[in-house]
Amino acid sequence: MAEGFAKTIAPDDVMVFSAGIFPAGLSSRAVRVMKEAGIDILNQYSKGIEKIPIDEIGTVITLCSSAEKFCPTLPGKRRLHWPFFDPVGVRGDEEEVLWAFRKVRDAIKERIENFFKNKEYEDE
Repeated sequence: MAEGFAKTIAPDDVMVFSAGIFPAGLSSRAVRVMKEAGIDILNQYSKGIEKIPIDEIGTVITLCSSAEKFCPTLPGKRRLHWPFFDPVGVRGDEEEVLWAFRKVRDAIKERIENFFKNKEYEDE
């Protein structure tokens, strides 16, 4: 979800890459709630850090506690942590689970909007 928002919100001269510590596939629920927000992430895929161009990264942003804990140190890269709850583990009926995805989606969107509005990416 963060990749979808960042690619949509970031200025044209800012490149966005996304990778996971433990790539696990794209959640159909994430696809659904992002589509509700007007963003199609169906062509995104879960990938490891070895699949992104490390030399082109200025800032690394981790979003969950496992990513913060296990993300390798990348010399010369600024690192931020935005502690979002991972809705993948939510149990309940479908509407309860989707509510959790929507809540996280909206929080991620707000944080990314502020990041680019306040030009926090320029602090590199």
